[in-house]
Amino acid sequence: MTPPDDRSLADTLDGAREPQPGDDEGVPVAATVVVLRETQDGAETLLLRRPDRGSFGGAWVFPGGKLEPGDHDGVDAGDEEAVARRAGIRETQEETGLALDAAEMVTLSRWNPPPGIALRIRTWFFVAPDPGGDLVPAPEEVAEAAWIPPAEALARHGRGELSLYPPTWLTLHHLAGIGRPAAVRDEARVAGIRRFDTVARRDTAGPVLLWQGDAEYDADAPHAASGARHRLEIGALPWIYTRTL
Repeated sequence: MTPPDDRSLADTLDGAREPQPGDDEGVPVAATVVVLRETQDGAETLLLRRPDRGSFGGAWVFPGGKLEPGDHDGVDAGDEEAVARRAGIRETQEETGLALDAAEMVTLSRWNPPPGIALRIRTWFFVAPDPGGDLVPAPEEVAEAAWIPPAEALARHGRGELSLYPPTWLTLHHLAGIGRPAAVRDEARVAGIRRFDTVARRDTAGPVLLWQGDAEYDADAPHAASGARHRLEIGALPWIYTRTL
């Protein structure tokens, strides 16, 4: 079974190549916020379905968007994380009406897309508790908004019922393995920022995304049937994530 977004993912990965010095220069930066709330049945995260247009048309994502000039006001020009944090708060309020508290946010990860692809955006992921209040989705940016348990979102994606992109999928996978919102933030504080510098390859089953620690991450690494693995196979549903390091 092929995922509903397989064609757009394949198109996105067209032109991907191995990282080279200077590949990150001039790459646009964005921020996204994983908003979590506690329920009687466990943790839920806020997901938004984008309208059926644009780069992520129809996909379910966390609130967020690109940095804007005003996000830099009063922030050290070299502190990209701090600027991204401010952008994440702004974007979340614009898209959902929720007013996040910066003091409650914890940096979760930073994602660099594969070099050579048409759409390259370096994205900072933050986690924050639900501040309460009604959701007020911005109609021009949000086709649908829902609080969903991470494991349920993954299961629905695996059945082809909703569309996710790899950073969202892998973040949901991480959340599902931890549980309560407070535990997610505590774990993020202890673990520090997870950095995903993505390398895209293709095998007979379709696209494969590799990250640091995979035995085949470096271009000159020999193909090996065994060895450390840190990869996501996205050629068919359900996607397969393997991490052995």
